[in-house]
Amino acid sequence: MKKPHQIESNLKISKPPDTSAGRHAIEGALKQVFSKAGVIRGSRGLLHLNQKGGVDCQSCAWPDPEHRTINEFCENGAKAFADEAMTETIGRDFFAKYAVSELRQRDDYWLNKQGRLAEPVIKKSGSDHYEPISWEDAFQLIASELNALDSPNEAIFYTSGRTSNEAAFLYQLFARQFGTNNLPDCSNMCHESTSVALSEAIGLGKASIVLEDLETTELIIVMGQNPGTNSPRMLSSLRRAKMNGAKIISINPLAEAGLVEFVDPNPQHYSNPLKYPVALLADKGIPMADIHLPVRIGGDMAVLKGLMKVILERESEQPSSILDHEFIRQKTSGFDEFINSLNKVAWAEIEFGSGLTKEQITAAAELIVASPTMVTCWAMGITQHRDAVATIEDIVNLHLLRGQIGKPRAGLCPVRGHSNVQGDRTMGIWEKMNPRFRENLETEFNFQTPKDDGFNTVHAIAAMRDGRAKVFFAMGGNFLTATPDTHVVAEGLSQCKLTVSVLTKLNHTALTSGRTSLILPCLGRSEIDRGAGGEQFVSTESTMLNVQMSKGIYEPVSEHLRSEPWIVCQLAKVTLGDRTTVDWDAMCADYDRIREAIPHIGLHHTSPDIRWSDGYCGIPGALIGLRQLRGRRKSATRHLPPGGVH
Repeated sequence: MKKPHQIESNLKISKPPDTSAGRHAIEGALKQVFSKAGVIRGSRGLLHLNQKGGVDCQSCAWPDPEHRTINEFCENGAKAFADEAMTETIGRDFFAKYAVSELRQRDDYWLNKQGRLAEPVIKKSGSDHYEPISWEDAFQLIASELNALDSPNEAIFYTSGRTSNEAAFLYQLFARQFGTNNLPDCSNMCHESTSVALSEAIGLGKASIVLEDLETTELIIVMGQNPGTNSPRMLSSLRRAKMNGAKIISINPLAEAGLVEFVDPNPQHYSNPLKYPVALLADKGIPMADIHLPVRIGGDMAVLKGLMKVILERESEQPSSILDHEFIRQKTSGFDEFINSLNKVAWAEIEFGSGLTKEQITAAAELIVASPTMVTCWAMGITQHRDAVATIEDIVNLHLLRGQIGKPRAGLCPVRGHSNVQGDRTMGIWEKMNPRFRENLETEFNFQTPKDDGFNTVHAIAAMRDGRAKVFFAMGGNFLTATPDTHVVAEGLSQCKLTVSVLTKLNHTALTSGRTSLILPCLGRSEIDRGAGGEQFVSTESTMLNVQMSKGIYEPVSEHLRSEPWIVCQLAKVTLGDRTTVDWDAMCADYDRIREAIPHIGLHHTSPDIRWSDGYCGIPGALIGLRQLRGRRKSATRHLPPGGVH
């Protein structure tokens, strides 16, 4: 481990890059994959990554286009795939060599390089080493600890955003049959403010567009997001939009390279084959953002207020030509209150809050006024601020003023991070229960669900710290590193009687354990999942609501690995015994049985139209609520039929 002064001495200050991707992305991706998976194994994997019938990327949640290219992945995706495709494994010999206290001092980079977890292991109370345990004994131990709790609410069931739809559905079903809604997940830490704001404003806490809308719209606003780092495949979509004539406004404290100039590393995206090697070798791409607003950190709401004030000024100068009055009258409510509130905001306040001049904001507003269609994208640079919900509701307000929602080539696009973080929530991974979801779940499986809300991530941390939670079960992820206040989280985990981590690779959550700790190794998404009913596939949901299948191509790196659905089913059988009303064996044997149950719970929009609920934004004096917007576009949700290939 390097000491702080050693790390500081290695820091270098250099000019930030002004071009993204290109040959450097290709070199980086191939280096990662070939060094970890080998040339043949790695190449085979990349050719199946994000392809129809192949492996859905383990990295971000950007949707796959209908017409795929041969290399439908980015550098981040290649790295994530390479991490999972490693053939090196760690098991009993590794854990006999290294004490947990020693491993805890290693950084995540070193832990990740050691290889894939190969067999179930247990750290017994008082021991400083993990040692092997059979799957049967592991489940018996977990069931014993769970059933000994004074209340089911003393158990916490956390979920990572990489968990498949099928595993997530089973996981929440087990937790609720066990008797708790303690289902914190990584959504609590990223786009929760989006889910709240959009649900209140338009009745749907997700994107209102499909990929084609983004690539054919006239204007794209990117706020609080660095696509080049967080969702690199998005840059290809932005490039297509630029080639189709779109303008781009970037609202970000930094001028990120991906939104300055982008060299597309995919040769199939070039109409003229001669332009590809020239662009690649010269690192010469296309300019992306037409306007960059270097907003002060936390000043995004002020920018939005300024943009809307300019739009209202133009409407005053050209009455009935700027705002979509028919749309506002028929589909929204609260318009007069919104206008009165906006009129009270002074430009001096906007300039101070945003760190921008009125002239800068006006230039961006003129692009909005001149654009018949518009899409706004945002990510955690918006969602993680104190006023995130109010800011996102103002993004909605900006769109409602000109009717830029619920029609082709216009709408809202929160860009999710983890590859299935949105799908997990759709499957019911949530500490709350929608009334219709509750009713349908109880009817389908003939049991009474717990009525009280459970712990979200913050509440779960406090419950462990205070001794109110005694068992922590993590379905993937790195809870310790991902959550705020690491020291408090570590203290809480260490106070649990039992902690369980279902993982492919070792991480610090598994090393910051309760008195007794289990690590259960699971199949990666790229590995073949053979069940009693034959080879299985799973599904995920993209940031634009596409349901995409994923089927493994590699033989598992260890005979002891099990799939996440299998792990949940065995856990449920052993823990619940005769109390369960679910045929877990049938679900485990054939994942089509899981997919057949999902629509019965009403988790997806099945109507051909998106129907928006009545409602207001939650910001007094600054709100426009959508009212019964329907029929302006077809639903973006696509369904994966049992046994089918999408």
